[in-house]
Amino acid sequence: MTPPPRHLLLALAVVAVWGTNFVVIKLALAALPPLLLAALRFALAWLPAAMLIRPPAVPWRDLMAYGLLIGAGQFGLLYLAMNRDITPGLASLVVQTQVFFTIGLAMWGSRGARVERPTRIQWIALTLAATGLAVIAAHTDAQTTPLGVGLVLLAALAWASGNMVARRSPQANMLAYVVWSSAFAVPVLLLASFVFEGPQRMADGLCRADATVWLAVAWQAVGNALFGYAAWGWLLARHPAASIVPTALLVPVFGLAASWWWLGEPLPPWKWVAAALVIGGLGLNLLGPRLARALR
Repeated sequence: MTPPPRHLLLALAVVAVWGTNFVVIKLALAALPPLLLAALRFALAWLPAAMLIRPPAVPWRDLMAYGLLIGAGQFGLLYLAMNRDITPGLASLVVQTQVFFTIGLAMWGSRGARVERPTRIQWIALTLAATGLAVIAAHTDAQTTPLGVGLVLLAALAWASGNMVARRSPQANMLAYVVWSSAFAVPVLLLASFVFEGPQRMADGLCRADATVWLAVAWQAVGNALFGYAAWGWLLARHPAASIVPTALLVPVFGLAASWWWLGEPLPPWKWVAAALVIGGLGLNLLGPRLARALR
């Protein structure tokens, strides 16, 4: 059954928030060092919401693992890359490779049990996405460096690893999961900022941060994390995943468009080719099995 228009609009709003958030990150990085920014993002996602939301009924070790993988891993590495080594639009595209890392980790984790083998369609989808990454790698420059692409790929791997941890508790309230796992990300990110960025740079960043920067930090915590996960979970609880999840393919579209419109990121033909290949691979991986069944 097709979701009603207002529910599809809500899904589109979530995807728009997630996609345009890459521009918001870049705005905040103009004042704050990346690891401190990540610490503030998770602190704001945890402290206020924790007063209203009970911890999920999952092992604390899973919450800790998820918080470290998503906080210090995914977002810490993503912010480091976006600081000066990759544009927001391309970051929103490359990080979506977490889908294929998740498939690979699921295969590796199923050894000795029922093996999750990739299908022919998944291999084709992976080939398309990998070709898109090769196009990006062939056009690195001062704005998008090989280091930046590598850091975002590591961030995607950390995201996929976090997905594998979350899979252990499929019935958990994902909003509560995100809120309480954030508590474990904050001290690690603060310590990493103190060690690698230094107290002086941390203090200078806080002094430079104006209202726009603090709004950007709050938007990442409240809009991207709390609203995004709450609304997405609400939609998935009411509709089949197949009718909601495909809208997530628009995340890099919003990311590229917002970076072009707001920050003036150039969109030469090779970026369109890379985006088409990566998004095409993601779409084929998601929708290919349904198409194959329909053809049969």
